[in-house]
Amino acid sequence: MQGHSIGALSRRTGVKVTTIRHYEGRGLLPDPGCTGGGQRRYGDSELDRLSFIAHARQLRFDLDAIAELIALQETSHAAHGDGHRIAKDRIIEIRDRISRLRRLEAELVRVVKTCDGQSDGQPCRALHALADHQACEGEH
Repeated sequence: MQGHSIGALSRRTGVKVTTIRHYEGRGLLPDPGCTGGGQRRYGDSELDRLSFIAHARQLRFDLDAIAELIALQETSHAAHGDGHRIAKDRIIEIRDRISRLRRLEAELVRVVKTCDGQSDGQPCRALHALADHQACEGEH
């Protein structure tokens, strides 16, 4: 029997079987059809595609962007500038998220600095600081 089982694909890529089926349903991975014995067998091209998808997901590309990248792989070289644009857009999204996380970190540092975590018989100052959104230094 030729090809890879869905379990083998899962083991080789670290992608769960249910996720592989989801990708097939979304059209990101072609449905291999069934052999005469009723088993699904995947070729090396499907393994490569699934590895591509898994890597893109690790980079936090959403499934729509991945579908667009896959479509670009199958087009002429003239359309490949779009791949560059998609990757640059992802960088912008990541930088925006990093900025938001830094603001969140600063706010949590401010809250934690309000007390030493010891009970002195008074209400918790960290809880008070959490309730005081006005003292916050920005949007997070």
